[in-house]
Amino acid sequence: MTERECAIVEAYTGICMLAGEKRHLAYKYEAEIMGRPVWTHEWANPETVASIKEAARPDFVELCRTATPDPNWK
Repeated sequence: MTERECAIVEAYTGICMLAGEKRHLAYKYEAEIMGRPVWTHEWANPETVASIKEAARPDFVELCRTATPDPNWK
């Protein structure tokens, strides 16, 4: 999974996928889909979280639709 894909999953699910030195990538993606910076304190607002999820939905669905097959998972 790419770092951008991790950011998409995080924005849609709310599960932290990028930490440490890569944390900024989650912020970058959210700013991209929201059209503005999203500040950490805004994650406490359920309306903002719902808006981020909705904005990430098309990318999340596309990620799922274009997933590559795993030959080891049967």
